[in-house]
Amino acid sequence: MHCGRCGTTLEKPGDYCLTCNTANCDAVIAVFELSRAMLTFLDEEDVVGTTTVTTIPEDDDGETKVVQLRNFAGLVADEIRRKRPETVYAAGEREPLRETRAQLHYEFYRIADTDDPVSTVLSQRGERALEVVDTPPAEKLGGSHTTVIGGRQGRRAIGVVAGHPHVKKVIPGPIDAGGKGSQKGLRAKVTRADDNGNVRLLLRDGSSVQENRLVTTAMNRETGERVRDDLNEALREDGLQEE
Repeated sequence: MHCGRCGTTLEKPGDYCLTCNTANCDAVIAVFELSRAMLTFLDEEDVVGTTTVTTIPEDDDGETKVVQLRNFAGLVADEIRRKRPETVYAAGEREPLRETRAQLHYEFYRIADTDDPVSTVLSQRGERALEVVDTPPAEKLGGSHTTVIGGRQGRRAIGVVAGHPHVKKVIPGPIDAGGKGSQKGLRAKVTRADDNGNVRLLLRDGSSVQENRLVTTAMNRETGERVRDDLNEALREDGLQEE
């Protein structure tokens, strides 16, 4: 493949051109399995290349498995960095997906597991893009209530949602201590979007419940539901999702 701007031969299809500093791929789709990741590279609506990264899963539950997972994710991340895409879409196994996301700094979205992830991504990209908020998570916290239930776990849940690129502000609500008790520890869940695309984060810790308002960049209920699904998935991956 050659660079679409200057014609330089690229080492791999979709690579960023270092000769004229031009991207030849604006999105990467990564579908993870335990032993491999299948990557598809898009330039607008065109597939410009594909590749597969493989690994050998470790049976050991200790440090060896952690290192293998980190190395596998590192290989996937390296392939993605070669493209310098605007956005990464991912599906499949959670552990390698989560580790890869932690090693990258691109806009990163999880998509539903389907037989045709390319069509899924193209249909989403055809919709109006949501504004991305670059404000640090700590600066998104506001409102008259500053206490968050659940101690460290509660603050972690707030950090997960505040770190989402389509969340503009997190407004903690009052704490209701009259709920039904639970021994499961802190659980978190994002509720259905309202007509303006905003959602609420429900935190439950024992008999205490706290409803936190999340102001998003979504423009209506439909796009707000996309943000809600992404937030719940992020909470689930962090082990905070309410069952």
